[in-house]
Amino acid sequence: MMQHLIILPVLVHLITGTVNLFFWGKPQPQRVISLLGTFTAMLIAFALFNQVRSEGVMVMHAANWKAPFGISFVADTFSSSMVLFTSFAGFAVSLFSAAGISAVRAQFAFYPIFHFLLMGLNGAFLTGDLFNLYVWFEVIIMASFVLITLGGSKAQMEGGVKYVSLNLLASVIFLTAIAIVYGLTGTLNLADLAITLPNIKNQGLINITALLFFIGFGIKSAVFPLYFWLPSSYHTPPSAVAAIFAGLLTKVGIYAMLRMFTLLFHPDAFMTAIILIISLATMLTGALGAIIKTDLKRMFSYLIICHIGYMVGGLALFTQAALGGAVFYLFHDMMIKTNLFLIAGVIKKIRGTTNMPKLGGLYHSYPKFALLVAIVIFSLAGTPPLSGFWPKIYLFQAGFANTSWVSNYYVIGLIFSSLVTLFVLAKMWKEVFWKKLPDTQIHVPDHFQPLSFMKKLSLVLPIIFLAGITLYIGLDAERVLTVANDIAKEMLNPKPYIKAVLGHL
Repeated sequence: MMQHLIILPVLVHLITGTVNLFFWGKPQPQRVISLLGTFTAMLIAFALFNQVRSEGVMVMHAANWKAPFGISFVADTFSSSMVLFTSFAGFAVSLFSAAGISAVRAQFAFYPIFHFLLMGLNGAFLTGDLFNLYVWFEVIIMASFVLITLGGSKAQMEGGVKYVSLNLLASVIFLTAIAIVYGLTGTLNLADLAITLPNIKNQGLINITALLFFIGFGIKSAVFPLYFWLPSSYHTPPSAVAAIFAGLLTKVGIYAMLRMFTLLFHPDAFMTAIILIISLATMLTGALGAIIKTDLKRMFSYLIICHIGYMVGGLALFTQAALGGAVFYLFHDMMIKTNLFLIAGVIKKIRGTTNMPKLGGLYHSYPKFALLVAIVIFSLAGTPPLSGFWPKIYLFQAGFANTSWVSNYYVIGLIFSSLVTLFVLAKMWKEVFWKKLPDTQIHVPDHFQPLSFMKKLSLVLPIIFLAGITLYIGLDAERVLTVANDIAKEMLNPKPYIKAVLGHL
């Protein structure tokens, strides 16, 4: 019976989203149902993670069709960890949306689509089938396109078109690569492919297919040079929507990249150099883009791009330290980026804008909120002993251990982008919290103060919740490092995964 626990993270969001459809046009019941659904999903995610940690890889074959003939759902340490951190972000955004999403948007299917998005994310993390992964990606794209355009403003529609166009291109490339793999092997089960692909004679075609997968996942992850859809779209929707996008959507691309290039493909010297160069370019363009932005959401969007480069570089170095550092940073980034956009939402609620030249005085007006934001900022900057510090140590260690010229530039890129991140966050703190409020903004109404206590709580409590998780990740880093290292070991030795799915090697 415990194997059926694997499918519950998908089913709970399917059920919650479907039930919410019966309350169309009634925001308050939808909010309550959504909160109960995300809280239940979090409990299920904890149970799944603990079960995997105690018993090892768990597998469920749909309709009892054994692999490789049926669709398999697989929970290992990596996938169950991603489901767990997704549940944290989902719960926080659901709570924030009680006051952060207007009644008009809530009436028109925000909550059902939000849960269908979380369902797609969990499905992508837990699937053991390559075509099924594509299907879950399409569920994610459809749900996210509705969310990004919900409200119908001109900026949202423009951002939505850019977002969906590039992601559909990524899907076409992904599907093409799947077709090639199926034509070569006759199977799409990931564990079966891990055995079959090395025996294909035409390894040149396999390498080209690997490159296609990297391009497809790279677009979804917003790596250089096809990243421009992200800063053009993430600032347009409400902060609750932008938060779930920032924390999770690019990360599912990173997850797929890490899964594919450790289980199915092992980067050769040429592929390693390409990935490292793209990683370096992603870090630099993201960092330089963040420097020149004056809007908080646009600046945070470029920081997402910058830090995606850290994780992609960890994959290219392909050592236990590098993969462990990339996974640790992935966990940290999911929580931090979700929280940054929630913070931007509260700031907009207070001042009516996220344009930094028009902001100021928040430390004087809201000192407790400012100190809460400081925890998030210091964590993002990598201040020891907070959560952003430890994965960087691993990535630096892996970069120095690799003697290639590209890895040396990767280390330089890490240092430069870290300094830029620190500079950008210091500028943000000065502009938003330290400086006095500009005279032109003094009489702008504060929309936070008139809110009821419960609505204020629903806006601030999610930020406290995610900040608490971030503090735990940093202050109990040894435990998180153990999980990240175990994931890295499983990536470098996928035999237990393959045996659990197929029953043999």
